[in-house]
Amino acid sequence: MAENGDAQATQQNPVKMQVLGQFIRDMSFENIVAQKGIQGDVKPNVSVQVSLDAKKRPTDNQFEVATKFNISSKTEDGKETLFVLELDYAGIFHIENVPDEQMHPFLLIECPRMIFPFVRRIVNDVTRDGGFPPLNLDTIDFVALYRQNMAAMQEKAAAEKAN
Repeated sequence: MAENGDAQATQQNPVKMQVLGQFIRDMSFENIVAQKGIQGDVKPNVSVQVSLDAKKRPTDNQFEVATKFNISSKTEDGKETLFVLELDYAGIFHIENVPDEQMHPFLLIECPRMIFPFVRRIVNDVTRDGGFPPLNLDTIDFVALYRQNMAAMQEKAAAEKAN
């Protein structure tokens, strides 16, 4: 009977998430157009790659979640790179009442979703200040990204097991 009571108590406690801080861990912007002097009417083709990482911090219920963006813009024909922006942006979160089996997806879906508007603003400002039209990143589906990453990890594990 006590186990049932514990399960009910857990269900009654709402999930608590608080952003304690967020910061740029590392950022690099390279304006290739200015360096090489590419001439003419340039139609950019933008590529965005995102990777996520999360780790427990020494303090109880605290986690650090890093979002890493590698954004490159090339000419429409793909021959010339116009700019490259690399951004490692992290948030520190206090999280309570999330079951252990749900913590990994919570950290890699909900936490990046909370800090993404700030990443979007940084990318917009940096590209504009770098001499390009401001790049407004499309909303990222962190659920789909999480599923892709988990599928890739399972495939890699299956391949290693087969060898």
